[in-house]
Amino acid sequence: MNRPIADRSILIDLVQKKMPFGKYEGRYLCDLPSYYLEWFASKGFPKGRIGICLETLFVIRTEGLHEILDELRARYGKP
Repeated sequence: MNRPIADRSILIDLVQKKMPFGKYEGRYLCDLPSYYLEWFASKGFPKGRIGICLETLFVIRTEGLHEILDELRARYGKP
């Protein structure tokens, strides 16, 4: 992912939005297992905002930036 995050609401979506389809439909994005994100990374992320969210979450996880998710959960929580 070489694009800067221009819209910080994408980070908030990681802790507030649920997966809209697939095996983990209905699960909060931040709670998706890493292997599921790795699968998307190998097959291609979906188009649109959900793809941007999943790719952002993948980068956070693979770069060891888990504390970002902890801060987002504490600040914005799940609605």
